[in-house]
Amino acid sequence: MNGKTKKKPKISLKKYLKELKHLHGELVALQRWVQQEGLKVCIIFEGRDGAGKGGTIKALTERVSPRVFRTIALPTPTEREKSQIYLQRYIPHLPAAGEVVIFDRSWYNRAGVERVMGFCTEEDTRKFLTIMPFFEKALIDSGIILLKYWLEIDMEEQERRLKNRIADPRKVWKLSPMDIESYRRWDDYSQARDDMLAATDTSWSPWFVADSNDKRTARLNIIRHILAQIPYRHLPVPEVHFPARKKNKSCRESKNSLRMVADHYGAPQGRGADTDGETAQTAQKAV
Repeated sequence: MNGKTKKKPKISLKKYLKELKHLHGELVALQRWVQQEGLKVCIIFEGRDGAGKGGTIKALTERVSPRVFRTIALPTPTEREKSQIYLQRYIPHLPAAGEVVIFDRSWYNRAGVERVMGFCTEEDTRKFLTIMPFFEKALIDSGIILLKYWLEIDMEEQERRLKNRIADPRKVWKLSPMDIESYRRWDDYSQARDDMLAATDTSWSPWFVADSNDKRTARLNIIRHILAQIPYRHLPVPEVHFPARKKNKSCRESKNSLRMVADHYGAPQGRGADTDGETAQTAQKAV
């Protein structure tokens, strides 16, 4: 899983969107089943910087309820959290009945970024890797469905994506000094990944590795895999009949002046509009 990989033909945008729409419908069906049966689902996404974890999670969650599918992306631990048991900051976020919790990076930070960047000792990492199989067995024995995904990219693709963050104003916030340093330490991360997978890939909590060099196919493959790992049924959708609107003769449309958001993209503005498409009065009221 190192270096360059042979490029595969990319899926077209049209086919990708068609398949994603179908999978989104299945995720909604899964959501309803999780709620009805009180399932507890925990999904972990790990991978190098630029592997596509955030985009995969967005594709997974964009059509389901954020009250059921919760995404957890914890910041750098505080000084108080550093003094606690390592796993303590993660445990409160584990799913309750009827929830799907998605970790965008997880407790496996200790085996990856913390180890490579020197934020913990080798002994800390060794103890962590020794404990993890037992910790995850306890989660599963408590009724949690635990799924762990490693998103794999090659050196060339990581470099392309990290450089793209510099040029794209929508992504510039994603590039940090830590990303640059992790780019330099490719081999260290490879060793950390291999040690982590070897120690924590168990029969009860296996790792699933996804080729993420093509973002579109990676997202589709991972969503399909998740759906295959959680048995669910399509529940019947109750028929909905809209009642007649209740009429209230005493109700009148408000005559108050409303603060309207300026329309820059729809119908042309009326007379008196300035070159920016707003009157001075509209601009003052627009919020």
